[in-house]
Amino acid sequence: MFNADGAAAKVDTRPAALPVPAAVTIPAAVTVPAAVTVPAATPETTAGTAAAGAADEPECVRIRGAEACVGPDGSDRPGITIEDTASDKLHPAVEYYLNGYLGTQYVIHNLAREGEVRGSREIGKIVTFRAAVYRGNRRVKYGRWKTVRNIAKYPVKRETRVTPAGARARSEVCTSTKGAALTCFGESKSFVFACDTSADEYQARAEYFVAGDPTARFEIHQLAGANTCGKAEHGDLAISMYRASVFDHNRRIGTRLYKYH
Repeated sequence: MFNADGAAAKVDTRPAALPVPAAVTIPAAVTVPAAVTVPAATPETTAGTAAAGAADEPECVRIRGAEACVGPDGSDRPGITIEDTASDKLHPAVEYYLNGYLGTQYVIHNLAREGEVRGSREIGKIVTFRAAVYRGNRRVKYGRWKTVRNIAKYPVKRETRVTPAGARARSEVCTSTKGAALTCFGESKSFVFACDTSADEYQARAEYFVAGDPTARFEIHQLAGANTCGKAEHGDLAISMYRASVFDHNRRIGTRLYKYH
């Protein structure tokens, strides 16, 4: 498996074995008025109701200061979200992979205040995620990986064969960093590509904001090596600020200043 830092580096953040969570059963609490007669529920009806209730609930992981969830459209936390649960100088982030592919890692940093939730509704058929806490750009704490399946009604497709040349051809705007990174995006059904353009040990990243919101920073870490691209989708939300960067593990070694769009 090629990795984050170029063509043949090791992937430090790769989860070892990704367990599939068991279905959660949530008993329904029903209050019946005294004057109403309720017919007895059959075993089939009871089982169906419990399964429907469980399907509407998001799957969450928690660490001190952060709660990350993945939920269906009908839940109170649709898509993938990260909540700040502590009043401190740190900020939470959710790190995740889509569709079982470990060559591209996504990160959403919640830069808002305690109690605020940030995220994206664009998720894949399979989502492997964990919560983390950062001080600036340095990760100081993280939790265990969790995998959920078949929770999105319209999942993002797996797309791993795009080259930097292909990303440029399909995009309206691109920027690059001398070290090896290319960031491109288009505005029709907004998408972003992060491409690694050099066969070295370093990692290409796209860092950007959407819809003019400065409280949520999105990142794509391209881990699969030279001439590969990772893709993120953002529906109808426009990209508002962006840059391309090169990292040595978590140490930034090259970047452009943010550009406004």
